[in-house]
Amino acid sequence: MREISQEIKDEYEKIKDKISFEEFLDKMEEYKKENADVSFIDDISIAHMVVGDYITEKIETLEETKEFWKIKDLETGKQHLNLIGRVMNLSNVKKFTSKKGREGKLANLILADDTGQIRVVFWTENIKLLDKFEEGDIIKINDVEVKQGFREDEAHMNIRSSLEKQDPQDFSDFPAYDDKITPLKDIKGDMEVNVVARIIRIPRIRSFDRNGRDGKVASLELQDESGTMQFTLWNKDTALIDDLDLKEGNAIKIMGAQSRVRNGEVSLSHSWIGRIEKGDFDVPEYQENILKLGDAHEMRNVTLLGLVSKVYDTITFERDDGSTGNVKSLELEDDTGAIRVTLWNEDTETEIKKGDIMKIIGGNIEFDDYSGTNYRVNTNWNSKIIINPTLDNKLKDILSEVGKYIKPIKISDLNNIEDEGEEVDIVGRVVNLYEPNEFQRDDGTVGMVRTAEIADETGMVRVSMWDNKAEYPLKEGDTIKIENARTRLGDYQVDLSVGRTSRIMKPSKEESEKLPSLKDVESMIYQEKKIKDLVEGDRDVIIIGRVLSLAEPTQFTKSDGSAGIVRSMEIADDSGMVRVSLWDDQANSPLKEGEAVKIENPRVNLRNDRIEISVGRTTLITKAKEDDPIPTLEEIQEKLYPTKKIDQIDRNDQNIKVNGEVVDIRGNKILFEMCPNCNKRVNWVEDAYMCDICGEKIEKPNMLMIIGLVLEDDTGTISMTFFRKSAEEILGMTTLEAEEIIATTGDEGSLEEKVGDLVGRQITAIADANFDEYNEEVRLNAKKLINIQL
Repeated sequence: MREISQEIKDEYEKIKDKISFEEFLDKMEEYKKENADVSFIDDISIAHMVVGDYITEKIETLEETKEFWKIKDLETGKQHLNLIGRVMNLSNVKKFTSKKGREGKLANLILADDTGQIRVVFWTENIKLLDKFEEGDIIKINDVEVKQGFREDEAHMNIRSSLEKQDPQDFSDFPAYDDKITPLKDIKGDMEVNVVARIIRIPRIRSFDRNGRDGKVASLELQDESGTMQFTLWNKDTALIDDLDLKEGNAIKIMGAQSRVRNGEVSLSHSWIGRIEKGDFDVPEYQENILKLGDAHEMRNVTLLGLVSKVYDTITFERDDGSTGNVKSLELEDDTGAIRVTLWNEDTETEIKKGDIMKIIGGNIEFDDYSGTNYRVNTNWNSKIIINPTLDNKLKDILSEVGKYIKPIKISDLNNIEDEGEEVDIVGRVVNLYEPNEFQRDDGTVGMVRTAEIADETGMVRVSMWDNKAEYPLKEGDTIKIENARTRLGDYQVDLSVGRTSRIMKPSKEESEKLPSLKDVESMIYQEKKIKDLVEGDRDVIIIGRVLSLAEPTQFTKSDGSAGIVRSMEIADDSGMVRVSLWDDQANSPLKEGEAVKIENPRVNLRNDRIEISVGRTTLITKAKEDDPIPTLEEIQEKLYPTKKIDQIDRNDQNIKVNGEVVDIRGNKILFEMCPNCNKRVNWVEDAYMCDICGEKIEKPNMLMIIGLVLEDDTGTISMTFFRKSAEEILGMTTLEAEEIIATTGDEGSLEEKVGDLVGRQITAIADANFDEYNEEVRLNAKKLINIQL
């Protein structure tokens, strides 16, 4: 059962002899449904309406029957009262949303008689009565209820309230209404005034923290024949800008504005009982004075107009109180000069791009020795920013001429730049994209850099993206626009550096449509070559091949003392095979034998009269696409590895396939200690391993597995040595597992039996031949074990 308040029960007591309590509640529910859209109706008001159906006005009231009440005699709780008074203040109609989500309207009126004054609240259903009177009129309001307000008693109208204008001569003792219009220059602090002025600026409505709640503020700038002044709207009153459709240039009359002095300046604020009226009032036309940028000096509250020639990313900073703020810089140009503009906090969210026309109303110009233009414009909470405002044709033509050069340059034109650090814009397609790399700066902080190669229809440029720019989401084939990139002069070309003041963004649809496809860019920039056609010094080539062999990464010490890593592999196409060295980060590329790879822009070297490929930071290695023409691994091996009998092997043979039976083992030692720095053999001297090359004591050497066999076919015998991976394959055991067995048994010969089991096995392997000068015989170095069987 619902809870019934005592006030409702008290109302029922007045008519309990006429209906039951249940009937009383049922009638309340009926009235609630009928008045569901009435904003100010509450349960008590509904109860009053039910009681009014059973008690006539002559017998219902417990109050003294009067034609109207004096304001001084009003008390909280009195109902069905009539008031007469002069309208001293009348607010604009304001919108609100009730707790139940219903939208409504209200207006405030200050009514005064010869005994005092009171606030009268008009609700949604009473708003139509406002057309019957204005400030200064004497009116009679019928059927109001007195309630306790925020500060003092208030009179509230209800759905049955009515209103009539009265003859002012009958109430000569009522206070007079002062309709004087005060010129702006005559306003002092702490006054209530009426003004007529023209709006010359309406800034954006701004938000602020009001004791943990969101507040709003907008300060309009007014002008009359005597001067200018700010007029501030607070919180819900800011909605009046849209409700009244206020625009720059409108003439308005403000009644009941409150003045105050702050920092020595007088300003006006809209009062809760004030009213703004838009009309054809007699005020001077506003003449806008737009400052030419070439005439800029230290000034306040100026209007500027120019073309946006540079835009920088927003920077977040921390204030002294621990809160964060945002700042954004850009450059503005007109036909007389340029100036730096600084936007703060909410203004940084304004969408601005190069080539936009920007108008700033109410900016402050300050001297700034670091801006490059000697001055900068600071916007503030009362500034107004307009992007691409309506302009006359003459001004539009002037700014269009200024902006002719503000566009991305072609990548081929970068090589015409002779100065380091020039700022340029480019639009292109990502051709190659490398993984980000961390590095340590001189101050100990960690930075990040990522390299990309970007091309348009005229050429390609290498771009280094630093720190947070390195995290911009990109993939090969993406279109990209870079603004404010700085040139870096290399030995043969111009590179670009994309740092804190640069911007990365998606180009417009029009800019993207002009770019060639990724496939067209690659065919334009790179030359795809077969392996047999490679020559020393080749640049900008693409090689597509299949991985034949892949060694484990090897660490080494560089000449500067830093650690490096290298990994060797062999790749082949249908024309030949080439050795590839993968350096540093590239050594960790996820590769496996048999897969097809695409290598773009490698370094092609000549070593020992053989072409080799070096894959470093500037080379991109990826999996080949399915539609790239490349033979299968079996087809390549059949073509590249000719099978030879032992008596046919020549000392210069490379990549030959040999088949034979293991008839003997060379030596019983299979693990050899190697220097982890230079990868050379180390010797046990007294109580430690020593490296003769490095001249250092080695605490823990690396272990190298080597297995020497004697192979025989029907034409002869030959020695074949297996190293590292191929040795592990033929033994069927990893180097680490072999180390553990020797460590457990304490006998280096403990694996002799397992190696001896290879005798009698038939093996097939790929090997290189070399001549042993000491023994004067040809030997084989195995590269890959193809097959082993009994």
